[in-house]
Amino acid sequence: MQPGCVFARGGGRVIASAGAALLLAAAIAGCGGHGAGASAVNAGTLKPASGTSGCGHNESSGSLQYTLTVSGHRRTVIVHVPAGYTGKTKLALVLNMHGSGSTASAEETFSGMDATADADHFIVAYPQALIPYSSGYNWNIPAEPMVNGKYPPASAPSDVTFLTTLVRDLAGRYCIDPSRVYATGVSGGGRMADQLACDASSVFAAIAPVAGLRYPSPCPASRPVPVIAFHGTGDYIDPYDGHGLGYWTYSVPTAAHYWAAADHCAASPQTTAGRGYRLIRYTGCSGGAEVELYAITGEGHEWPGGPKMPSAITSALGPQSDAVSANALMWAFFQAHPLS
Repeated sequence: MQPGCVFARGGGRVIASAGAALLLAAAIAGCGGHGAGASAVNAGTLKPASGTSGCGHNESSGSLQYTLTVSGHRRTVIVHVPAGYTGKTKLALVLNMHGSGSTASAEETFSGMDATADADHFIVAYPQALIPYSSGYNWNIPAEPMVNGKYPPASAPSDVTFLTTLVRDLAGRYCIDPSRVYATGVSGGGRMADQLACDASSVFAAIAPVAGLRYPSPCPASRPVPVIAFHGTGDYIDPYDGHGLGYWTYSVPTAAHYWAAADHCAASPQTTAGRGYRLIRYTGCSGGAEVELYAITGEGHEWPGGPKMPSAITSALGPQSDAVSANALMWAFFQAHPLS
């Protein structure tokens, strides 16, 4: 971190509006975190260790930046391998996707998930989108407009294909438990996680969108998908009550209700008030699924419990809150919901 930076755990940040994206880009660049893999070791092309499984092969711990070619396009991913990795025990894999106009490197520092992966011994991968926007990239979410109001170009490759291929390739390099593959992300990355739950429910055991819970339509999920979501009630970029940009019309509780209906949960949720948050929880779902929504009182377009940001950023994105730790809660939820 360069002198003068005031981030508690790094300078990365993700956002969903063009003005905030430009402000964030300047902050990232000023702290030496601009672009993909600024803090990761360049590891070249992602290749399998041997055969179809990475089990039995020891690999370096820490953050590594890889490239891979999917559907004719060169893609980027940062992989954080927990300390003490030996390749002898199958670990969970979490894909953590950046927001619109952001990068893999920004998401790595913004979410602070490397520390959680080290403490709880799982692998976290930060894939990078491909559609250029502002100083970063947008995800190709089918039939949904991007933050600039335009739809993804017809030439844009499928990110569902990219991300499912990435899981396969990572399993060829590292010792990964295929029953414990999960997806999270913020804003546009959270909406990409929603899409994966619909289009790749046989790959991803559960999802945890942050400031990005939607219910894609159509949603051809082949099974009930467990969902835990986090959203600030003071988020004006993707408002908690809906009525936002073209991809954000209905409220976050409505999105949770749609997921609960798809998972065949009890019609009425349980609501619990905590200090600085409200938990809306649907139980009685098919297949042992659950749907949980943490509504963080007054928080803006933020990662709950994430790094402290300077006032120049919070004035654009809204206030932060430490009422809950999104990382701790989603990891506990993931542990409880492997693929059966």
